[in-house]
Amino acid sequence: MPKNIRPELAAIQISGIRRFNNEIANIEGIMKLTLGEPDFDTPEHVKQAAINAIQDNFTNYTNNAGMPELVSAAADYFNKKYALGFTKEEIIVTIGATEAIAVALETILEPGDEVILPDPIYPGYEPLIKLMDAVPVKVDTTESAFKLTPSQLKRVLSDKTKALILPYPSNPTGVTLTESELRELANVLEGTGIYVVADEIYSELTYEKPHTSMRPMLPEQTIVINGLSKSHAMIGFRIGFLMAPKPLLTEMLKIHQYTVTCASSISQKAALQAVTKGENDALLMRSEYKVRAKFVQDRLVKMGFQVIPPDGAFYFFVKLPDLVTENAYDFALKLAKEAKVAVVPGNAFSEKGDRYFRLSYAASLNKLALATENMAKFMEKNYSI
Repeated sequence: MPKNIRPELAAIQISGIRRFNNEIANIEGIMKLTLGEPDFDTPEHVKQAAINAIQDNFTNYTNNAGMPELVSAAADYFNKKYALGFTKEEIIVTIGATEAIAVALETILEPGDEVILPDPIYPGYEPLIKLMDAVPVKVDTTESAFKLTPSQLKRVLSDKTKALILPYPSNPTGVTLTESELRELANVLEGTGIYVVADEIYSELTYEKPHTSMRPMLPEQTIVINGLSKSHAMIGFRIGFLMAPKPLLTEMLKIHQYTVTCASSISQKAALQAVTKGENDALLMRSEYKVRAKFVQDRLVKMGFQVIPPDGAFYFFVKLPDLVTENAYDFALKLAKEAKVAVVPGNAFSEKGDRYFRLSYAASLNKLALATENMAKFMEKNYSI
């Protein structure tokens, strides 16, 4: 008989998002507002760059950190947009932002370290933290409009705190932090040596103000995660960027190398096109998401749901009205079966998520109109709303 696997791994489950999405996948006529996946096509010029790379037989390994010209162009791209101040020696091209998160955490965490997570939060961080024998420390932000505050942060800091995950704009809430709000958090962390892992994958998708990063405020403590999946609708290309001070990045490169060697050469060529010629590719998507957000918000409020308007990304984290007595999972399953509309139960993102669900409006206005119409009929039939 083979020996046992790690008990930490056996205790980890597949993401609740994926589990629920799979459970309702076979419902005939289901309209999925579940996955965080842009419904736009990858820009033509980016696709053509990938095609050209294949035709030119650009199919060998690249440098472990990525093609030198891509790494340099990515530094220019993110520095121009967000004043990050990273050099080309401080960036690794990863297989999506997901690998970047994993490499960052594997580099900095030791057994017993504590990592602060604003809750609700994307479920991809906690399992990684536990696999490193570190301890996730969740901060309930449901009473602070989904924003981590300095007082909340101070309450959970300890001698064991190693890192803070700062995922703004947020999945699942769509909320982000202003420059002044970030500054207040930075003031708490300055000089502590605590790492800030800033997951900024939705940085291009902010509606009212440009995205602000904590990196310029805490340059030696901040690790930045970004990528092209959301900004350029390049989900399947799997290109992310891991950015950190050079001494730290040198260690991260070891993990990246022994885990994946390098990102896809074809995808890197497409990414080079995106960051050199596609600076404004996200503008049309962002404009459309803003229109959709307003449309969906108005519909949800009329149905009696409590919503906090999103600042970016493409999600609502919706609170169930008191008339709904079911928990979020049972409500979402009932909604899927009766109204043919799929949303994600909130407990996929939060221990307090039994009264919430996430709705993704990364779908056409026509689909959102039909879905919300079905939801309205469902709410009137079942809850007289």
